Amino acid sequence: MSEKESKLKICFAASSGGHYEQLMMLKPLMGKYDSFIMTEKTKYKAKLEGKKTYYVMQVNRKEKLCYLKLIAISIKSLAIYLKERPDVIICTGVLAMIPICLVAKAFGKKLIYIESFAKITSATQSGKLLYKYADQFYVQWESMKEIYPKAIYLGGIY
Repeated sequence: MSEKESKLKICFAASSGGHYEQLMMLKPLMGKYDSFIMTEKTKYKAKLEGKKTYYVMQVNRKEKLCYLKLIAISIKSLAIYLKERPDVIICTGVLAMIPICLVAKAFGKKLIYIESFAKITSATQSGKLLYKYADQFYVQWESMKEIYPKAIYLGGIY
């Protein structure tokens, strides 16, 4: 590992459930770099042993308090960013992770977004938004290149 790699700090960000499971496919990268995880707080409280994990509240775009929750998540995301100072955000989505991605971009950091494995012919809302900001945008199905022409297709992460 080069000196630059060893100093690189990465935030691995994903909401709970399947997005988090996809993020866990990147465990080898987590061990290679100084890194931490950001995810949603659920009653099951996902945690990777030996890896610092930050939690934000769950949010659903259809709930009444969506925008208030997003403001709270944005404030917490800024605090986490200022504490950890990651160089790169690797995100598998969704809504609750948008603030950390945009905070990092506002500070000139790199964003790598991986569109959901479940999406074969249509885009996620988060993917549509973050496609504009991502330094690298990955799709897991070749058919998704029609939706995201500049995306990188390397197959699934499973």
